Amino acid sequence: MTNTKLSRAFFAVALSTLLGAGLSGTFYSPAAAAATTAKAAKVKAAPVDKVVYHVNDAANASSALRNIGNHLEVDPTAKIVVVTHAQGVDFLMTDAKDKNGNPYHVTVEELTAKGVTFDVCEITLRNRKLEKTQFIPEVKYVPSGVAEITKLQSRQGFSYLKP
Repeated sequence: MTNTKLSRAFFAVALSTLLGAGLSGTFYSPAAAAATTAKAAKVKAAPVDKVVYHVNDAANASSALRNIGNHLEVDPTAKIVVVTHAQGVDFLMTDAKDKNGNPYHVTVEELTAKGVTFDVCEITLRNRKLEKTQFIPEVKYVPSGVAEITKLQSRQGFSYLKP
């Protein structure tokens, strides 16, 4: 066999090997990349725990805040919503302090920075003749505290905790 024939034979074997490898997915192909992307899109992200803490008495606020801090310590990705109504809104008022004189707003600010939301019932505001200006800026307002808890549980899959 001449050098030219040998070179051609070598080239044919090399080309056939490369094409075969490409078909098996060893090399990049747009179709294979698209299939891999589609498979990755179907893979769900790790589930995130979603919890609603129900506070209807400010006497339980310190326990609730401590529980939430502990919860986030072991599961920092948890989605936590604190829903307050009745006397439970009191700890979210400006200048509210615990029994030791510590302002609640400091802990609320820290938890808000970690993604916790604090909801205040507007029906409570109306019934108790309270104004939104009496509350710390971190709070959000919902039309009804109990309706919000129901929505979070039944429609959004939140677990319920009442400290």
